[in-house]
Amino acid sequence: MRRFEEELHEMECVSFGGTLCAANGCLDVLISSMRVSTKAIRRPIRRQAFALDQDSERMAEIVAFTARSLRTNRPRPFGASIVHTKSGKVLLRALNNVAQEFDPSAHAEVRAIRLATKRLKQISLAGYTLYTTCEPCPMCMSTALWARLDRVVYGATIEDANRHCNQIQIPAMEIAARSDMKCTIDGPVLRDECYALFTHPQMLRAFRLWSTRKRK
Repeated sequence: MRRFEEELHEMECVSFGGTLCAANGCLDVLISSMRVSTKAIRRPIRRQAFALDQDSERMAEIVAFTARSLRTNRPRPFGASIVHTKSGKVLLRALNNVAQEFDPSAHAEVRAIRLATKRLKQISLAGYTLYTTCEPCPMCMSTALWARLDRVVYGATIEDANRHCNQIQIPAMEIAARSDMKCTIDGPVLRDECYALFTHPQMLRAFRLWSTRKRK
């Protein structure tokens, strides 16, 4: 069996061209284990709701990608992707990797931004959108602003995540409002599907071992 780190590296480095990775069983995980309906990404597209449908499709993809970790011994509910704003092409995806890298800053969003700027060999991600399964914490939102991302689209909220692990409870919108850099923030998108990552039985067991777990 390959080491998890090798599998994760492969998962993050391979771009699926902006399409759902059904061939790799991602949707099977969502439908069977999480009971997530695919209707959200197959509904008829109306002209006035085109942007929302595009966001739902992109979010469904990162949920499916993140759900793959639920089949490993190191599950994580936090996943992020960098997508070209105009074409919708996925540049890359990343998972939270704090424990694996012994790095408190290795959140999914920060890792995605780091990997994207290195791949593009530039510090600006203007022209790109960040999709994340959970509302960015202040650190992640600040990184997105410094990277000049066009948009940030999130699924579950900080309040949702705080039910299971410690959070800095400052909304991403508030961070953006205090910044000189402009970035559009949209969410929650597919909140229930994203929150299902947190409540999956495998994830609930894993939370008990997290040093940042919510202590009652």
